[in-house]
Amino acid sequence: MSARKRWEEKTKEVTKKHPERKSEFKTDSELPVDRLYAPDDRSEPEISEKIGFPGESPFTRGVYPSMYRGRLWTMRQYAGFGSAEETNQRYKYLVEAGQTGLSVAFDLPTQMGYDSDHAMALGEVGKAGVAISSLKDMEILFEGIPLGKVSTSMTINAPASILLAMYVAVAENQGVAHHQIVGTTQNDILKEYIARKTFIFPPEFSMRLATDVIMYCAERLPRWNPISISGYHMREAGATAAQEIAFALANGLEYVNAVLARGMDIDKFSSQLSFFFSCDNNFLEEIAKFRAARRLWASLVKERFGAKKKESLMLRFHTQTGGSTLTAQQPLNNIIRTTLQALAAVLGGTQSLHTNSYDEALALPTAEAVRIALRTQQIIAEESGAADTIDPLGGSYYLEDLTEKLEAEARKFIAKVDDLGGMRKAIEMGYVQREIEQTAYHKQREIEQKKRIVVGVNAFVGEEKHTPEILKMVPEIVEKQVRRLQDVRGSRDAKAVQQALEQLKKVARTSDNLMPAILEAVKAYVTVGEICDIFRAEFGQYHEPATL
Repeated sequence: MSARKRWEEKTKEVTKKHPERKSEFKTDSELPVDRLYAPDDRSEPEISEKIGFPGESPFTRGVYPSMYRGRLWTMRQYAGFGSAEETNQRYKYLVEAGQTGLSVAFDLPTQMGYDSDHAMALGEVGKAGVAISSLKDMEILFEGIPLGKVSTSMTINAPASILLAMYVAVAENQGVAHHQIVGTTQNDILKEYIARKTFIFPPEFSMRLATDVIMYCAERLPRWNPISISGYHMREAGATAAQEIAFALANGLEYVNAVLARGMDIDKFSSQLSFFFSCDNNFLEEIAKFRAARRLWASLVKERFGAKKKESLMLRFHTQTGGSTLTAQQPLNNIIRTTLQALAAVLGGTQSLHTNSYDEALALPTAEAVRIALRTQQIIAEESGAADTIDPLGGSYYLEDLTEKLEAEARKFIAKVDDLGGMRKAIEMGYVQREIEQTAYHKQREIEQKKRIVVGVNAFVGEEKHTPEILKMVPEIVEKQVRRLQDVRGSRDAKAVQQALEQLKKVARTSDNLMPAILEAVKAYVTVGEICDIFRAEFGQYHEPATL
């Protein structure tokens, strides 16, 4: 039996369990659309072996046998601003508009482990995301939202363990069993030292926290992705497509090694690892990037760690359209940029997608801008036909060549990281940061010299005709948030708080997993800042060394 025939037999079984979205797929001209297009006779074995079939290693054509024929990608809109009440209303608005997954943006104090009334939080509460200081805030954030029926992604890193514990506590209060909790914590601390910079603790303790979450989820939360290993922020900082793949996957290898060193088998946790990529402007290169990343990860995990389960080799990823490609000038042009990027992500086989709003180069997005961004995904899904067949561009000579070249280029960067002793060593030596900085500088020089055209910025510059509405925070929101935090501190059980903090300190001084102690602490309404202060006292804070 040929490879294609074998795949067709397998997909019949999958289709029985998970029926396709439609009884038949047709073009507007009533022409039938097959599930997959591939050579029948496998006449190009070398290429075909690398391309393979969807749902089969090396997953070049997608991680699932049916891809979007069976189920569309999860449509998310990254959202969070002000206090929990305001963000809760935005979530309900988005769900009503057809969003299929929630995505939480936290404000800067929360990301840095400070409560809303801390001196370091002054002027930043609720600005870049929602303010979450205690379990009370998290309860309000998800009030009226059934956590057993929705997938939630949380963009949180240094204090990811704390926010996950709060989410689990809210789910438990709703009567949701652990195996029903679905979602993702970003929890990728290594890329913070490289590009995003919302680190709190030194790398060694930060890695312990990240791996604690991975191991806890492997044991207790089987449907939760404990980490979303991010190439996105490195791309936003200036990395090329090849660097984005290489450095994200190299970070992934570092996390795998850290968990293995603590005695957990690769096949126990690898299937719960997820990735997060940007989708930039070069349409076909971005599609090829996603295909190359899947293939390379499958190869690395198999070769280096001897993973046996097919699921352990799968690179599943969320995509966000490129924030750094948005322009404050002629902001409506951003709708076109986002549409092309979203389409590339879909054609590249993403599992989850956030589309940026056209006004995000100016401020947090308005409700109207968010709705247009969501409608962009819905139109691609329902009207374009792009989701009607699996990997529709697979087999294109140009696309396959780009996929090969990106994989080869990424391998070179990973080999360099290996030579330096792994990703943590490479970061400590500044290698990764320098590579990205040089690329960013080169790109900016090209824009300034008009060798790289940005429409509305360095070419086709005309008089602005459209002034978008700007979302603004009112001072009353901050006052309400601080008042609630003070009320929580005044009404909670002081003895339970003290016991929880003592237990947390005790576990921190051992090598035990911190998640159970953190969960008990947040249930006692211990705040984000109080937990982080325990860790700061025990392990210190990280200060980035000055470099020239």
